[in-house]
Amino acid sequence: MVTKLLLATRNRGKVRELTQLLSGLRDLELVALDDVPAPEVIEDGETFEHNARKKAVEIARATGMLVLSDDSGLEVDALGGRPGVQSARYAGAGASDAENNAKLVAELTRLSLLPEQRTARYRVVLALAAPTGPLAAAPHLEEGRCEGRIRLQPRGEHGFGYDPYFEPAGHDCTMAELVPEQKNRISHRAQAAVKMQRFLERYVRGGE
Repeated sequence: MVTKLLLATRNRGKVRELTQLLSGLRDLELVALDDVPAPEVIEDGETFEHNARKKAVEIARATGMLVLSDDSGLEVDALGGRPGVQSARYAGAGASDAENNAKLVAELTRLSLLPEQRTARYRVVLALAAPTGPLAAAPHLEEGRCEGRIRLQPRGEHGFGYDPYFEPAGHDCTMAELVPEQKNRISHRAQAAVKMQRFLERYVRGGE
């Protein structure tokens, strides 16, 4: 029996990455949020965990489906952790990736930091919720992070969000210069997805 898993995000980049990362799951059919009637959930939490949990629970309740949600963003140490949970709307509601990146670069440029002082990390929380049972009240959470630093000039054509400016630790290139297969070995979302996949395999077999 095939279980449907709703990916609770309208971000095409996230859908693409999660689909690739979870492609090894058997007996699970991934469903896009745009393909089902679902409510818009206001992400008003102060943490990635709060927002991921809220989205998963509310959408599972509304659709009656098993739901996987994602909340993620970029934390820059010199900016006190900003943009953080505001990463997708750093330059304002509805801001484009280019607008968010422009604000980030402008703020860091004003600080006149050395490259090694522009430390940052990508963080993600994945939340799995169901309309009934234990996961309805207490979604299963997995986290991932990828350390690095911010470049002030963009490089690369792959990825999305802040990827053209984010240089992962141990690499002399930006996340946007990595092809998907390379990114999916080191990214924050990849780390969380590997752990979530293990849980999902047990869940589908009835072990959770």
